Amino acid sequence: MFDIGFSELLVVFVVGLLILGPERLPTAAKTAGLWIRKIRRSIQSVQREINAQLDQEELQRSIKETNERIMRETAQFEQQTQAPNNTESSSSSGAANASSETPKAAPNEPVVTKSTDETASRT
Repeated sequence: MFDIGFSELLVVFVVGLLILGPERLPTAAKTAGLWIRKIRRSIQSVQREINAQLDQEELQRSIKETNERIMRETAQFEQQTQAPNNTESSSSSGAANASSETPKAAPNEPVVTKSTDETASRT
């Protein structure tokens, strides 16, 4: 954090000793230590809050991307399932037209199929 070497600390100590004197220097050092600890805790608290906020934003971005991907895949799946249904409905309507073209027997008449005609002619 701070780039303070031993010689710089020694200079600060000597200046503090000359200004404060030997009686008040330990109390001043203790007070300075308490202030430094409070400042470090505050800085760490702010860093934790920033990291938590960044993690939350990253999580929200990830959730948004996942939701968009799911919506795209769902739309693709729906298109794929609707495409075969459209072809089936057109082929089934063709089959309905073909079945309507076959002659229908009257309710009292027997229905004769091609296979029974062939077996009847062989006997």
